[in-house]
Amino acid sequence: MTLPHIEDMAGLWRRSLIAWPDGRQDTTTSVSWLQGLAAYIDLRQPVDRPDFNGVAALADLDAAAVAWLAGQEGFAGTFVFDGTWFEWQREIDFQPQALYSDAGSLRYEDDYMVEEGRDVPYVEHWHRDTLPCGPVAAASLASDEGPAALLRVGDLFMYARARAVALDGGRHLSEHVAGAASLAQAQAMIDCEISLGRIQDGAWIIRHSTLPYRECLNLAPKVRSSRLEIRETDAAGKTFARSFRLDKAEGELSDLCS
Repeated sequence: MTLPHIEDMAGLWRRSLIAWPDGRQDTTTSVSWLQGLAAYIDLRQPVDRPDFNGVAALADLDAAAVAWLAGQEGFAGTFVFDGTWFEWQREIDFQPQALYSDAGSLRYEDDYMVEEGRDVPYVEHWHRDTLPCGPVAAASLASDEGPAALLRVGDLFMYARARAVALDGGRHLSEHVAGAASLAQAQAMIDCEISLGRIQDGAWIIRHSTLPYRECLNLAPKVRSSRLEIRETDAAGKTFARSFRLDKAEGELSDLCS
């Protein structure tokens, strides 16, 4: 059995299978895990995505759209190994805080990697889609609204930003949304961004996101002294530069600029 080493795992990983002991399997959810030197960001979206054409802002999402978006998953943080178990420590999570740690064993088998859960029984198959070709850099960010993270691996990037509203852990986001007192409250509950994109000619273009109106936009990150600016979209669809404090970084900060 060959065990992976975190320092050799940088790149984009795709999941082809998750299976549970009761026989259930999922081979259709789109799962993208971008791994840096230690930082990681993960985005998981069901296959039956509605048509979001015409949605330009959070306020444009109706109740049905919010309900579907609440079924997504995504998280960001630090990937660690204690000598026995690998753990994806979550500092940002699209779903409310889970009851169990995200930890398991990893081993290589032929041309894929097998993950087996420690606290929850499951098996996942992972395939490295893209090796890093270029800089690998990441930043953990903070603001009064909450934490964020930016990760670059070659010409790929992922960005994560926490929601501003607090949600009780232990319940699925869909349950929180279903119990919201208003559509505006439900919209605020899903206002957590996990985005994946590619850098082309200096533009950081978002290709997939938990917030569909963010897709095709330029993240345009800029480092200014001890802060990093990200181009965000407000509830009405207007773009603005959100400024974050730089908490910690890996790699060169200059590689996180457009």
